[in-house]
Amino acid sequence: MAPGARGFTLIEIMVVVVILAILAALIVPRVMSRPDEARVIAAQQDIRSIVQALKLYRLDNMRYPTTEQGLAALVKAPTVPPLAPNWKSGGYLERLPTDPWRYPYQYLNPGIHGEIDVFSFGADRIAGGDGFDADIGSWSL
Repeated sequence: MAPGARGFTLIEIMVVVVILAILAALIVPRVMSRPDEARVIAAQQDIRSIVQALKLYRLDNMRYPTTEQGLAALVKAPTVPPLAPNWKSGGYLERLPTDPWRYPYQYLNPGIHGEIDVFSFGADRIAGGDGFDADIGSWSL
């Protein structure tokens, strides 16, 4: 070392490491939940879009697709009765989205919570649940 130059003591380095560890312990849990929150928000937005497309389908065809026809009726004209006499060429959605956990959205007509239900089972893929495992549905938007 050059004359008059002074380095850090072990205690000074340990204090800095402890401060960084405390900051990491406070910040990391908040940042780690962000991806799960983003998935829930993305699912809610997808469901809103699907419900809007279903409403347009109903305006054109006087009814929603049946549960058997499913959400596929928004992309391709249904071949299972009741047929859609005024099905819009090009469809009502460009493609069917999958939920943020990469599973298809669920559709019921008639719905349990409303006239129709569009929903995702959430992160756990099981009906019900709490937190990020809770169902995300058109009834809660």
